[in-house]
Amino acid sequence: MDIVIIIISGFIAALATFYLNNRLQLGGVMASAAISVIAGGFFHFFPDLFDEYYTINIPLVIMGASFVGMASSRVIRKYWIIGISGIIFSILYLLTGSFFEGFGGGLGTTAAISLCSSYVLKRFQSKKKISKSKP
Repeated sequence: MDIVIIIISGFIAALATFYLNNRLQLGGVMASAAISVIAGGFFHFFPDLFDEYYTINIPLVIMGASFVGMASSRVIRKYWIIGISGIIFSILYLLTGSFFEGFGGGLGTTAAISLCSSYVLKRFQSKKKISKSKP
C-alpha cells in the first residue's frame, strides 16, 4: 500500500504543477514551489497525522514530481505524458534511493530521466504509427 500511495502522490504532483504552470500561467518555478511548499508545510506542521514513512517520503516525492510538471506545454502538450512521467519518477525514487546524489540533485536528475523517458516513448509510438501507415 505504501508504494501505491507514493506513486499516486507523484502522479498528482506532476499533473498539478503542469496545470499551474501552463494553464494558469504561473510559470514552472512558481508552480513547483507552490506545490512543494504546500506539501512540505502540511507534513511539517502535522507530522503525527501520518506514519513516519509517509511524513518523510511523500514531501520528497511531491517536490521531485513537481519538477516533472515544470515542462513547457510547447514541448509536451499531453497531460497523460506528464502523468506517466510522475509515475515513472515515483518508481525511480523508490528504486534508486540516494543513487543520484551528486548529479545535480537526486530529485531533479530523477525527474529529468522520467520526463525524457516518457517523451522518448511517445516519440517512438508516433514513429511506429507513421511507419505502419506507409504503403
